[in-house]
Amino acid sequence: MTGTARFGGSHTAGNRSAVLRTGAALAVAAAALTGCSSDGKGTPVWTAGSGATESATSTAGPAPASSASASAAPGSSAAAWKVFTDPAKTVSFEVPQDWIAQSVAPDPGALPGALKITVKDAKGAYLATLQTGLPPRPAPACADRAARNYVVVSSVPVDLPHAGGEGTIDPHVVFRVIQGYKYFGSYGITNVVGGAGGKSCALQNVVRGPAGKGDYSFGDLTVLKTLAPDQKVAPAKSFDTLDQAAKYVNDRSEFANVQRMLMSLKIKN
Repeated sequence: MTGTARFGGSHTAGNRSAVLRTGAALAVAAAALTGCSSDGKGTPVWTAGSGATESATSTAGPAPASSASASAAPGSSAAAWKVFTDPAKTVSFEVPQDWIAQSVAPDPGALPGALKITVKDAKGAYLATLQTGLPPRPAPACADRAARNYVVVSSVPVDLPHAGGEGTIDPHVVFRVIQGYKYFGSYGITNVVGGAGGKSCALQNVVRGPAGKGDYSFGDLTVLKTLAPDQKVAPAKSFDTLDQAAKYVNDRSEFANVQRMLMSLKIKN
């Protein structure tokens, strides 16, 4: 369906992050080699906006409710937020006051009632797409020789409707990188395990939806793969080192704002 954005005047802030923070990129490199991120849950984990180290078993707690003019969460640069709601009020999420959220036509093959909503910053630069009603598709086969090292740089649990089963976890907001000629990174929500042994051919930013509802995705890409030197990188991120990827998560307000947006997603069952 197509439509224009509707925004509510008040909102409840998204869950704050459960954080295990480490300061050295060497730890990330070690994670890629040992495969400790292979369960898709995120070890080690960096989360933007946190200066404190917490227990790995901490759980995300609710943030206090605030108005659109209230201060944003630590790490984010946006002081004012608004709530996007589609015309049928089936989904909602928070965005900074000057960001643009717009409903567009769903892709061909989407299930009836599917939504597609693009999010851009104040300058019109693309940030993310929310898609619902995606036809369920099994993860493609990945030959051992084609698999590449990947690292979960940030992973925070989020409460969203989902289907379980083999190859799934509880939904998380993640930022992951996969190693090619550079380290290619992408953020999104997922409950699909990345791959065995810290290796994968493709990382899916997709949540397996409840029966009959289809899958859904909210992120810059639905699938992150390695790219060839002659391929366009955007909207994926690219880094020369893992340390640069960690700094993007820890030091860039863009990621902190995006993370809050993704964690604020609500879907009416």
